[in-house]
Amino acid sequence: MKQLIVFLLLIINFFSGLNPFLDNRSFGNEINASEYPQSSDVKPIINKNDIPLEAGVENTIDVNLDDCLRLALGNNPKIQSAMQDVFAADARLKQVWSNYFPEFSWQSGYSRIRQLQLSDVFRENLIYNYWVLGQISASQLLYDFGVTQNQATIRRCDLKGYKIILTGVVNEVVYDVKDSYYSLQLALESKRIAEENIKEYEKFYEQAKAYYLAGINPKVDITIAQVNLSNSKLALIQAEHNIYTSTARLNNAIGIPHTIKYNIIDKLKFESCDITLSQAIEICEKSRPEFELADIKTEQALQNYKLVKKSFFTQFITQGQFEVGGRHPDSNYGYTFGAYINFPVVNGMELKYNLREAYLLYQKEQSNSKNTKNALYYEVQSAYYTLDEKKNKLPVAFLVMKQAKENFELSEGRYKAGVGNPTELNDAQIQYKNARLTYYQTLYEYNSAKANLEKSVGKNINASEELNPVN
Repeated sequence: MKQLIVFLLLIINFFSGLNPFLDNRSFGNEINASEYPQSSDVKPIINKNDIPLEAGVENTIDVNLDDCLRLALGNNPKIQSAMQDVFAADARLKQVWSNYFPEFSWQSGYSRIRQLQLSDVFRENLIYNYWVLGQISASQLLYDFGVTQNQATIRRCDLKGYKIILTGVVNEVVYDVKDSYYSLQLALESKRIAEENIKEYEKFYEQAKAYYLAGINPKVDITIAQVNLSNSKLALIQAEHNIYTSTARLNNAIGIPHTIKYNIIDKLKFESCDITLSQAIEICEKSRPEFELADIKTEQALQNYKLVKKSFFTQFITQGQFEVGGRHPDSNYGYTFGAYINFPVVNGMELKYNLREAYLLYQKEQSNSKNTKNALYYEVQSAYYTLDEKKNKLPVAFLVMKQAKENFELSEGRYKAGVGNPTELNDAQIQYKNARLTYYQTLYEYNSAKANLEKSVGKNINASEELNPVN
């Protein structure tokens, strides 16, 4: 009862201004604006000259993930480069088939001839002019016992391999775009959280200043509030920087750097990916480009071995020639035609070891094929287990965020009621901010892991897609 009376007297004396002791104590009835500014002014000084200039040619467009993927498929230089490899491989295949097309040549010229031996025998200079007004030659390969077919098969494997590489490049680009897009979404969520933190700390600062004016709380509360508010605005600057770098990364993945800014029209979200490891491996075996490429390289090595075995085969060729010329440009004409069998020069020892080299290279490609497939199996398993980990962490991260929010609301209520302290409120605020950041970071990691699993199996995994169970 005695304590209550003393408390009431202190309140009456404070508001009536009759207590000289309270008047003489500096409770901050007059605020120095330079020492205690408005919350909007409590921020670090930024030199605008230190901020990098934005691109001179710049647009802002509304996009979602599908829009970014379409832009990447049309603009990424990696895809364009891989497409040119496909076209070049197709041209090389047609070059091989050109062996079955006739070859033509044209020649014309003039020669002045003095035969040394004839001049010496006949004891007089035998000098004459020889004209070739025109000489047309033609040759046609009739049959080479499958050599051209083997060469064409090797080139066809080469073409198919480049098509598969193109598919793999597209697969890599799609993953890069997805991961960059999710990273930008995370940066935007981090900025939103930073902005909300600033509003909370501004309220905290204004409240601490009001309590200090009323003489309820000490000056240290305002100092704590100032520090927290400045730190939150520094966090906002960092969040904005992360948006710039994430946008640059997305631009680079798409293939149009420093030209576009994005207004992301959707947010980070959870999309279920209910797939078993056996199903993921089965999809990988059917869809992953590298799986088929390993078999193509093995077949190419086998065809090269068969080609070396045919290196001593003969060729059937028909040739013809017609020419006009002589001592005068049109004084005479001549022609030749016929069919020939060409026997190549064979070095038995060289052929033996060429065959051995080709066979060993074929065995090497078989081993490389097995190694590639083993690496793909491992990649799928690693991506699957990573996705499973992130999926299991999501509900826990959400629960931590919910609990941190409840703790922050309780601490805020206690501080407003005058029974809490700024340290408790600040700790609760930091825990809530970190819990939200952790939740969105986990959500980003889940989406990134899902994109990585899709890259590993070589196919998008849609929630609505019916997957046949693997026996």
